[in-house]
Amino acid sequence: MARPGARDPLVVGRIVGDVIDPFMESNTLRVCYGGRNITNGCDLRPSAIANAPNVEIGGDDFRTFYTLIMVDPDAPNPCNPHLKEYLHWLVTDIPGGTGTMFGTQVVPYESPKPNQGIHRMVFIIFQQMGRGTVYPPEWRHNFNTRQFSEVYNLGSPAAVVYFNFQRESGTGGRKVKKNEQ
Repeated sequence: MARPGARDPLVVGRIVGDVIDPFMESNTLRVCYGGRNITNGCDLRPSAIANAPNVEIGGDDFRTFYTLIMVDPDAPNPCNPHLKEYLHWLVTDIPGGTGTMFGTQVVPYESPKPNQGIHRMVFIIFQQMGRGTVYPPEWRHNFNTRQFSEVYNLGSPAAVVYFNFQRESGTGGRKVKKNEQ
């Protein structure tokens, strides 16, 4: 986490805990949908996220490779997330200092289509041990970021960003429990 001790949005939004364990950020991750930079906890609608975003990973060593995971920990709905985590996108072998267009898309981008409630969409990058060392899972539903990281020796996340989204006509905001504020 970038700011230990501060009100980190990844903790407040329960990304740390629900999807990943506490970590120290070691790189930068920029996610942009249609010219809009994603910041932790921002709100988007399905029409804004229909196409894959532009993703840039920091660094200046093209010999260091990263894996990008995009998951919904609230699938199929936040009240009963029995399909969590749902894998929407997986790109491997992304050289440092570049973006997903220079990596290998092993699970194609699937546009989120929430039916009910407010969901969180989480982008996580991990530094790989080397090129060609990460492979696709058998299915998208019930994906587990922690287990995936362990199987492929990815270690802790290098960077994480998330946003909230709901169906196009949805209203309201994500409720945060009093003791989590």
